[in-house]
Amino acid sequence: MNTILGLIVLVLDIIAIVDCVKSSVATGKKVLWIILILILPLIGMILYFLLGKQKKAA
Repeated sequence: MNTILGLIVLVLDIIAIVDCVKSSVATGKKVLWIILILILPLIGMILYFLLGKQKKAA
């Protein structure tokens, strides 16, 4: 069970990092978000999707 959860977190972290690299945010902020995601995988990913991802106006 732990292996499956670890794999899920790894896949979601990779998705967050790819999304961060593709974003239009300044390079310095991208590097900081990627470092945060790598150091704190679960918390960093959650924080990125809640705070770091730019929301598009409808």
